[in-house]
Amino acid sequence: MTAEAETVFDGDLLRARLWWPDRPTTALYVTFRQWVPDPGSFSDPGRVQRALTAGLAHLHIQTRWNDWFLNPETPALEAALREVRHRFLTARALGFSMGGYAALRFSQALRLNQVLLVSPQVSLDPRLVPEEDRYPEAAQFDPVAGDLARHARPDLIGVVVFDPFYRLDHLQARRIAALLPGIRFAKLPFGGHPGTSAIGDAKGFRALQRLSLGGQLKAEDVVQLHRSLRAGSTRYWRERAECTLRKGKLAAAAAALTYAEALVEAAP
Repeated sequence: MTAEAETVFDGDLLRARLWWPDRPTTALYVTFRQWVPDPGSFSDPGRVQRALTAGLAHLHIQTRWNDWFLNPETPALEAALREVRHRFLTARALGFSMGGYAALRFSQALRLNQVLLVSPQVSLDPRLVPEEDRYPEAAQFDPVAGDLARHARPDLIGVVVFDPFYRLDHLQARRIAALLPGIRFAKLPFGGHPGTSAIGDAKGFRALQRLSLGGQLKAEDVVQLHRSLRAGSTRYWRERAECTLRKGKLAAAAAALTYAEALVEAAP
C-alpha cells in the first residue's frame, strides 16, 4: 500500500479521495471540507499524515460550493461511500461547522462509529431551526435531502464541541443531541466559532486531531485540552472580552483585552 490518493468519487460538485497507510488497515478516518469564504473550486488539502502514521486510512470529502453537501450528486456520493466502507471494520470522523453537519449527514452511509464535531448544524431548514440566520445559503437548503432524522446513523456516538456563549451553536448542539442520544457535549467557553478556535490559536490542533483519531473519545478530554491552552490564546481572551462587555462587565472586559494585547506583544 502507498500514500497515493485513490479517487472514491469525482463529480462536478462533490469529491472524495482516499489515502492508505503503508501497512494493511481495517480502520478509516474521515474528514470533511468546512464552510469557506470563497467557494467555487476544490482545494487540495492532502492527506492527514497523523492518521496514516497511526495506521488508519484517510478519506477526505469536499463540496465545491457551500451547499452543506446537498446537491444533485449527493445520492451518487452516498453510494460510493457505502461501497468504500465495506473495506473497513471501523470508521471515525472529524468535522467543523458545515463539515460537522456533513459527518452527521453521511454517518449512516459511512456507518461511522465515532465522530468529533465542532460547532455543527443539525439543519438550515427554517421550519426546524427558525433562529438560524447566519448563512445566506440556507435559502437553498434541501429539507428532505438534508434531514438528519432520515440520513444520520441513529446510534451514532461522539462529541459535539461548541462555545456555549455562541447562542446559535448551543441551540444547534442541543437539537443534535435530542435527535442522537449517543452524542455528548464538550462546552468550551470563549472558544469562538468553530468552538475550538482558541485551541487552534494556541497551536493545539494536532492534539485535538489526536483525540479524534483515538477510539475512546471523551468530551472531558476535549474540555481539558481547552483548559490547558486557553491562557495562551489571544482568541480566547478577545472572545472573553466581547462576552463580558455585552454583559456590561466593563472591568472584566478591559482586563481580558489587556491580557490579549500582552500575548500579542509577547509573540515572536
